[in-house]
Amino acid sequence: QVLLAESGGGSVQAGASLRLSCVASARTFNAAAVGWFRQAPGGKEREFVAGISYTSATELYADSVKGRFTIFRDNAENTVYLQMNRLKPEDTGLYYCASRRGLPVESNVGWEHWGQGTQVVVSS
Repeated sequence: QVLLAESGGGSVQAGASLRLSCVASARTFNAAAVGWFRQAPGGKEREFVAGISYTSATELYADSVKGRFTIFRDNAENTVYLQMNRLKPEDTGLYYCASRRGLPVESNVGWEHWGQGTQVVVSS
């Protein structure tokens, strides 16, 4: 049973924009915070990118994406988006979404369900 599914990745030039989508099952999405994470090539550790609470009252961002990325959600569609603007080559990676009960946390620990990821490649 697929609980979370990401889409919207691609290959772009630096400075371009992409919008990632994370669609969740209703059961997974209801009352859950959702976060976006990424794993850069070369076996680097998966890192937190952004997170949002169910009511959207809380938004968290990694320092490296503040001012460029925006997370938002449409609860009626069980979807969370990550709008990525002014992309840089260092944004390249496999982007995952995850869900958890309660508030988002700036860690890749404590998230209950994970998607399979969508690839983002930013070339200079």
